[in-house]
Amino acid sequence: MSLDEKFNKVLARHDELRDALAAGTADSGAFAKLSKEYSDLEPIAAAISELKKAKAEAADLAAMIADPDGDAEMKSLAEEEFHDLSKRVPELERKVQISLLPKDEADEKNAILEVRAGTGGDEAALFAAELFEMYRRYAGLHGWRFETMEVSESALGGCKEAIANITGRGVFARLKFESGVHRVQRVPQTETQGRIHTSAATVAVLPEAEEVDVQIDEKDLRIDVFRSSGPGGQSVNTTDSAVRITHLPTGLVVSQQDEKSQHKNKAKALKVLRSRLYDLERAAKDAVRAADRKSQVGSGDRSERIRTYNFPQGRVTDHRINLTLYKIDKVMAGEALDELIEALIAEDEAARLAELQ
Repeated sequence: MSLDEKFNKVLARHDELRDALAAGTADSGAFAKLSKEYSDLEPIAAAISELKKAKAEAADLAAMIADPDGDAEMKSLAEEEFHDLSKRVPELERKVQISLLPKDEADEKNAILEVRAGTGGDEAALFAAELFEMYRRYAGLHGWRFETMEVSESALGGCKEAIANITGRGVFARLKFESGVHRVQRVPQTETQGRIHTSAATVAVLPEAEEVDVQIDEKDLRIDVFRSSGPGGQSVNTTDSAVRITHLPTGLVVSQQDEKSQHKNKAKALKVLRSRLYDLERAAKDAVRAADRKSQVGSGDRSERIRTYNFPQGRVTDHRINLTLYKIDKVMAGEALDELIEALIAEDEAARLAELQ
């Protein structure tokens, strides 16, 4: 199907929905469904109509310019307008094509962020804590809510594992390409010889799943309660409020102990478990789709090295798109992270547009 045929199909469906809603014959359930589809199509149909109008104007102007008997002054004005339209039409085409790309159903969801220390011992744990703080700052800059759910601290103030729930508009859409191995190169605080070491942390960004997204059967769960403990083994509280949930079919294990209430810890653990199960389902679907895709911005594989933070050189390099920024301080502060994220989104859109042709 050509792009023009796709455009006409969208416009026909838009008109069909408009007429169905105007007729008012649908029951309340069907009406709500039709209304949502219509509102989703409205901006796309408007963009297609704008593009068609611009193309028609360009064709009229081209005919006017080519007319040997035309008025010279009118031709001059037509050439100016044609020049402006020649730049505008490709921009409109791209806008329409992007709007026609299949939407990721999870893009508007909140996210569960998981950061874990990888190879590199204490230095990896310190870097994991810095990454976690980078995302906290980034969330703050976007007006998102960043709720720490679980932190397992290391001896030197780093963290072996940290989990947060990030809520706000379009959170997953902006953070989904952050999943993978983040490598750091610098002189560790623990190093007396001044040698540069390489260590790593793993980031996982999961779309927060609602109960309607993933149904969990109680009989598939083993729930253990135990006493919370803080760093160094000291007791956080004296009741068995910590909760460990094991999902028997998959072997996934989630622990929560930040709250003093066993009920709250269980609710948080179920939220994380539900999101991990939802992520597994998405990964299985993505694997099928990926077999047909020629290019991807990263596979989403947690073991894939996606980015290097080189502190001595002050640079951050994203290996998937070969982009290097010499502003590591601003990236770690969350301020320049959007430059990387915007480039990744643009690369993904370009790859998907190529498949749409």
